[in-house]
Amino acid sequence: MNKLDGMILLLLLVFMTISIFCIYSATLNNPNPGFAGSHIKMMYFYGLGFIVLFAMMFFDYRILLKLSPFFYLIGIGLLVILFFKGDTINNAQGWLTLPGGLRFQPAELCKLLLILFLAYFLTKRNVDSLSFFKEILPMGIITFVPFLLVLMQPDLGNSIGYLVIFVVVCWFGHIRFKHALIALLIVVVLSGTSLYSYIKYHEEVTKYMVSIHKDYWLDRIDAVLLPDLASEKATYHTKRAIEAIGSGSLTGDGYLKGSSIHNGRVPYTYSDSIFVVIGEEFGFLGSAALLLLYFFLIYRMILIALNLASKKGTYIIAGITAMFLFQIFENIGMLIGLMPITGITLPFISFGGTSLLINIVSIGLVLNIKIYDEVEADNNDPLRYLP
Repeated sequence: MNKLDGMILLLLLVFMTISIFCIYSATLNNPNPGFAGSHIKMMYFYGLGFIVLFAMMFFDYRILLKLSPFFYLIGIGLLVILFFKGDTINNAQGWLTLPGGLRFQPAELCKLLLILFLAYFLTKRNVDSLSFFKEILPMGIITFVPFLLVLMQPDLGNSIGYLVIFVVVCWFGHIRFKHALIALLIVVVLSGTSLYSYIKYHEEVTKYMVSIHKDYWLDRIDAVLLPDLASEKATYHTKRAIEAIGSGSLTGDGYLKGSSIHNGRVPYTYSDSIFVVIGEEFGFLGSAALLLLYFFLIYRMILIALNLASKKGTYIIAGITAMFLFQIFENIGMLIGLMPITGITLPFISFGGTSLLINIVSIGLVLNIKIYDEVEADNNDPLRYLP
């Protein structure tokens, strides 16, 4: 236990404090009685999370790694069950109701299960560089299955998160330069072609999406790519969020004094849009301070990964780091008009039991890897750096 990272634990306590105060502000004047006491519920979620985190300190992560193929299949099974018994929230059929009325989002859990299975696969392969057919293609298939199932819910934010995890794990697994270059060119060409086609044939695309009752996807995309053509409904969330964050200026309007928040002009300020609370009430300085805290967390995780004796731990932490980075970028980006609006939460800050517990379990896994890292060092492992 002497290897326990105190800095990461301190950061979690700071995130907990920020989250509770922001959720309290976001729900203070909410007319819906169901949101009363949400900050207290978040305290309970954090308490449960810390119990699980410390329990993981006594459980060797390598056991989880060996069982990861089985866990992966369970995760896929949960995603399939959603199509038959899933609850629909904000047009996405992505929640299961647990005993006691608690809702659980399998897509959040499957991100961690995917990371473990990809790390397991690479560890079993034990190669210096990735072959396209022997490593990259199988890993791509492993990732594509949950990606497709989550996209069909539809949950664009979490589905893209799977792809980001796949790319980063491949990078740390030593993807060959030519494969990385080819993949980059394909992404650039497909993205450019898709963007051109979407703009040129926007009317035809709109008619088709309306015919299959998926026009709300267009609203989210148009709000970013074609704001002049987007409806008021499509751009409402982003515009109100930008106005609220901008009104905070340098130092903010003051805690509990954000007019947009307490007048209900920005949707979901307790969960997906909680960054608006920080931007409006604490201004640029408060927002920058939060990003700095995230930087310290990511920095500590990367430092742990680079000093590990084993590759398998490095693969896992790389995937978890990618998961956090994408969530932070997507959540904040969608509120300032850089990304489409999705259901991605802000890690450790947004209200939500499933996302918080999965994020804390992920941190527990990072700390566990640091504690149980193998003593013997692989001298040929270029990912190991001594401090």
